[in-house]
Amino acid sequence: MLKNFWYVCEFSSAVTQKPKQILMLNQRFVLYRNSDGQVVALKDQCPHRGAALSLGWVEDGCLRCPYHGWKFQADGKCIDIPANAPEIPIPKKARVDSYLVQEKYGLVWLFYGDLPPEKRPPIPYLPEFTDPKMRSIVADVKVNNHYTRVIENALDLAHVYIVHGNSVGAGLTENPRIETYQVHEEEWGIRATTKFVNFTKPKGLFRPFFRAKRTELTTTTSFYLPNITKVEVDFGRGKLINYAAHLPIDNQTTLSKRIQFRNFFTYPWADGLCRNYLHRVSQEDSRVSESQYPQAIPENLSADVHIPSDALSLAYRKLRQQYLAMGWGLDANPSHVKNRNGHSVLPDSPAFVNFSS
Repeated sequence: MLKNFWYVCEFSSAVTQKPKQILMLNQRFVLYRNSDGQVVALKDQCPHRGAALSLGWVEDGCLRCPYHGWKFQADGKCIDIPANAPEIPIPKKARVDSYLVQEKYGLVWLFYGDLPPEKRPPIPYLPEFTDPKMRSIVADVKVNNHYTRVIENALDLAHVYIVHGNSVGAGLTENPRIETYQVHEEEWGIRATTKFVNFTKPKGLFRPFFRAKRTELTTTTSFYLPNITKVEVDFGRGKLINYAAHLPIDNQTTLSKRIQFRNFFTYPWADGLCRNYLHRVSQEDSRVSESQYPQAIPENLSADVHIPSDALSLAYRKLRQQYLAMGWGLDANPSHVKNRNGHSVLPDSPAFVNFSS
């Protein structure tokens, strides 16, 4: 797991004035909206007796603990302890970690790290999220494996013919070969484009949109640090674009927040059909991903056998190793890290900032 990046942690529509627990990075976070509609992100653990603040309630833009009613501001500072007499001062340690958040593209992004503002990686540019010609659906997919395996699965070009042979991969039956391609390095990610000149009809929902014989299909696969994948499929008559933010819940569990865009078959009533098909394809991936061992991708690049079609996933491994070597890795045991919110949490130094766009 990596620090110093913006992590998608939830869909904006799912965050309300009712506190919501988020499991990510081997930790518990709590999200809620204050009276101005801004998202607040705090550590989901009261410093008094460890109760989950997500079981509490919002009051005057602050969060009340469900156990003893301690009241915490958006910056994590406790401002009220009901059991105390008015003259008793609130302990300086009576505070919880707070986190920077942004809302963009209908998603809530949480910054996790210790970089100053001018050195933080940006939220990636995702143009389809603001394109009125695109119709979208969203889904949560839980995978019981390490997030690096889930990301690599999304970047793998050669598995489609086998794993998705009864769905999208059926169109590769005549020619499953992956021609040599080039990986392009970008400032905060990687990208590769491949072409399939003899793609036939897939099985399932999208079969009617492909020509009777053969279609030239162009696939552009991208990765944005720390955990976002994008697979864009252009088949001439339309585009299908699959984004996924792969949340590392812990070392054995990943929650993929998937957003699929299409510029064809854009009827609202078709959303349910598309969502069911997306779920079907996702389950095909999960079945294989959950069987992989070891669960995390090997740290040694030579531990696995690689072939030319693995160029993109190998580039991902190298990119990840680059940031681990810079000291941007997170301890697998969260109890070993003293402060994980990326800011100096001093008694009167707020660590919360909210942006909206």
